[in-house]
Amino acid sequence: MPIGYAITVALIAFCTAVAVIGPRPPHTTPSFWGFWVTFQINEVPFVALYVLAASSLLAFSQGDLASPGGIEIFGFAVLTVVGLVVLVQRAVLAGPAVRRAFAEGAGIELTLRPRPWAHILLAPFGYRRREVARIRNISYGDAGKHNLLDVYHQRDRPAGGPILVFFHGGGFRIGSKNREARAMLNRLAAQGWMCVNANYRLAPAQYPDHHVDAKKVVAWARSHAAEYGGDPRTIVVSGSSAGGHLATMIALTPNDPVFQPGFEDEDTSVAAAIGFGGYYGRLDGPGSSPLDRLGDAPPILIVHGTNDSSVLVEDARELVGGLRAASAQPVLYAELPGGQHGFDLYFSLRYTYVIDAVAAFGSWVSTRGGTL
Repeated sequence: MPIGYAITVALIAFCTAVAVIGPRPPHTTPSFWGFWVTFQINEVPFVALYVLAASSLLAFSQGDLASPGGIEIFGFAVLTVVGLVVLVQRAVLAGPAVRRAFAEGAGIELTLRPRPWAHILLAPFGYRRREVARIRNISYGDAGKHNLLDVYHQRDRPAGGPILVFFHGGGFRIGSKNREARAMLNRLAAQGWMCVNANYRLAPAQYPDHHVDAKKVVAWARSHAAEYGGDPRTIVVSGSSAGGHLATMIALTPNDPVFQPGFEDEDTSVAAAIGFGGYYGRLDGPGSSPLDRLGDAPPILIVHGTNDSSVLVEDARELVGGLRAASAQPVLYAELPGGQHGFDLYFSLRYTYVIDAVAAFGSWVSTRGGTL
């Protein structure tokens, strides 16, 4: 029995099986085991395929597949490949999902670019672009490392680009600006956007400290837009998980002095908001959830995976329904088949469709009409 080969195949097979089945908890929870088992293989199944192929070739070259045990393990490897193909097929369905979101939410026909297959297959962990400069660790407040932000911009700084302000996830307890959305930030900056990726205070800080910081970031982006080629009239705020909470709350509380102590006169309104796998429940008491603040809002794009096992997709559906009932502006909702929490960590096949959607959404917000 080739033990090393067996362990490799068993580990990948287990993660693949869980990803295909997609178990979810009965309610939203920040640490469901299924997320930790599947969040990587669900987004980068090609990497798992490469590992399976390499380990199988090594086992074959060493004669391990000649034994009955080796043949049996190889059979499990083949079945695992079938499961990985299922994951790839689900990722491809993100394309129709975002197209449907634009058609149903705004009556827009979304044109998707060809997939950058070389990047997806060969460099899913690569994010940098030569034409993009990243200015790191700019201070926007007095909370030390928790009040630092990075700015991504095209090196020649063309004027008038939309501004994207992004907030990371982590349940308001962990995380930093060095994790999610780097593929999106670099891609948009390469297209002329000014992108801001910010830290904010985490636990033991409490509500509304996180939201006060987020408002400070928006105010900073507006006041510094000219330095990096941004258009202060078109600020799109976005975030993943907890960051989605921040983004939607910003959209629903423009210039609310409760969230702007000491900078009440700053303009913190935004042109649009985007939530990726967002948590939209309460953090403290009444008023601490976007669902408590429903009303007229700027255009909003909500993106959520059907297999999200940290924040259930039903929570996103509830928010979308409430926003559509309360706001006169379009609410676009893309439900990604098979998508797990944290789908924006890598340059994955699924995420490339989402990035295309964000780029188109920003263009539409800037022009408010037309076919993209």
